[in-house]
Amino acid sequence: MEGSQKTSTGLKVGLGILLVLFLITAFYTSKLYTEKQETEKTLTSEKQQVMNDLNNMAKEYDAAIADGEVKNQDLIAARERIQGLMDSLKISQNSVGSLWRYKKKFLALEEEMDILMEENDRLKGENQYLASSLDSTQVQLAERTMFTDSLLVQNTELATVVKDAAALQTVGLVGMGVLERSSGKQVPMERARRSDKIKVCFTVAKNTLTEAGDKELYVQVIDPKNNVLGSNDQLQFDDQVLNYSLISRFNYENRNLNICEYVSKSKDAKFEAGRYKINVFNDKTLISSSEFTLK
Repeated sequence: MEGSQKTSTGLKVGLGILLVLFLITAFYTSKLYTEKQETEKTLTSEKQQVMNDLNNMAKEYDAAIADGEVKNQDLIAARERIQGLMDSLKISQNSVGSLWRYKKKFLALEEEMDILMEENDRLKGENQYLASSLDSTQVQLAERTMFTDSLLVQNTELATVVKDAAALQTVGLVGMGVLERSSGKQVPMERARRSDKIKVCFTVAKNTLTEAGDKELYVQVIDPKNNVLGSNDQLQFDDQVLNYSLISRFNYENRNLNICEYVSKSKDAKFEAGRYKINVFNDKTLISSSEFTLK
């Protein structure tokens, strides 16, 4: 009888131990499952963020490629690499190691994009300026027109005609955004947020009727919100007021003269994206106009 009681007691103790072990095992199993679910949720969220970043980067490349002003094979190749990485990321497993590799590749592509976009903007700016600088036909036409006008003075009131014919004229007016590096090198920019100056270039055409010496023209740069940039000083001409950005001063020697002027952005301000207007005045007379766009 006593042996049976001991056996019963031992059995109860054993069952108690098994129950405790079962409860401990169930607790840790539940905890591990919950942690796994949270980790999976976090990895899925971070994976989607990387995918969104890659997609935004791809859109920037698409916009630059679609612009088509510069045929840049480097941009096309970089866009294809991004697409390949996106396709690979879609089918990748959710793991810390895998996600970290994709993040490293994204950071490398992001750095590459900054370099390629800057180079693309530089090439486009150079192409625009080169097209203007090489427009010698327009300069020759302006010279021929002024020469013809000088012959017509014989049939008009001499004093008035000579004054008009002797007025300075400009051709090839062009504007663009530029980024000036610490070395002093200027890089043409198409994007407003990357530009720190507006560069305005034009050619003062040859006019043998104009007296040589120190001259000045008034340059007016108007932003997309119709604000006059630069100094925004005023000149009063009878009933007319002229707001100008800067005064271009130069020594005129009766020959074609290429001039470039700069308008800096205001302190702690950025240039607006949109269409900019440029006007050049000889006193109150508008002698040249042009437009350009910053994105």
